[in-house]
Amino acid sequence: MSSGAAILYLPGLAGRTLNPKYRNSLMLKQELILRNPLRHLGFETEEILAAGSFGAVLANAGVGKTALLVQLALNGMLRSRNVLHISLNDPVNKVTLWYRELFQHLAGQCETPQIKQLWDSLLPHRFIMTFRVESFTVPKLEERLNDLTVQGIFKPEMMIIDGLHCDPPQRPLLEALKALAKKIAVPVWFTVHTHSNEKPGPDGLPVSFATLADLFDLVLELQTNQSDVHIKALRGIQPTVAADDLLLDPSTMLIKNQA
Repeated sequence: MSSGAAILYLPGLAGRTLNPKYRNSLMLKQELILRNPLRHLGFETEEILAAGSFGAVLANAGVGKTALLVQLALNGMLRSRNVLHISLNDPVNKVTLWYRELFQHLAGQCETPQIKQLWDSLLPHRFIMTFRVESFTVPKLEERLNDLTVQGIFKPEMMIIDGLHCDPPQRPLLEALKALAKKIAVPVWFTVHTHSNEKPGPDGLPVSFATLADLFDLVLELQTNQSDVHIKALRGIQPTVAADDLLLDPSTMLIKNQA
C-alpha cells in the first residue's frame, strides 16, 4: 500500500486475539459478522442500501474511504453476498492486498487453520474488476457483467466503485449507473474525493457534490478536525447514536466513541 493509505480496524479488535474456542470457520465467521462496521457506526441494520440504491463515502485523500468500503465488502462476503469491486485507480494486486490486510486485522492475531479456511471460503464471493478511469463507461461495464453472469462465473449482489470522479460533468454517467444498478438490483457504494479547502453548502454537502446528491440515498463523510476524524451522516438514514460521538482513530482508523 502507499505510505499515506489508512487502515480501518473494527472496534474491540485492536490488540485482541480471537478465542481459541473457535473450532470451525462457521463460528469464527459469526463472530466477525457481529462486529460489522455499520453496527458500530450506529446503524441498527447492515442492509441500509436497497437494491438499486447509491451510497457514498466522502473524504479528503488518505483519510480512509477505500478502507471503509473494503470493510463493508468484507462484511458482505462474510454473509455470503457476492461483492463486485470496481477499481478505477489501482491494479488488481493492490486491491487484493487491501482485502487481505484488512481481513487479517479483522481476524486479529489468531494463528489457527480456521483463519485461512475462512479466508479461502470468502474469496469466491469477491470479484475485482479494473478500468482506466478515462475509459470507464456503463456500456463497457454492462458488457463485462453480462459475460460474467451468462457464463455463470459471478453474479454481484453488492457493488463498490472506487476512484470515479463524482463531479457535475459526471452526472450522465452516474444516471446511467443508477439505471444499471436498478436493472441488476444491486446497491452501489462509491468513494468520493473531496478537497480540504472546499466550503460546504447549506446542507453540509461539499458544493462540488451537492448537485449530484439527489442520486445518492446515503452519504457519509469522514471529516478531519485537528487530530480527530469524525464520521458524519450527511444524507439518508441517520445513525442511532450522536454523530459527534463517532470518531476514527487517525493512527489506526479504529471506530471509537468520543467519550
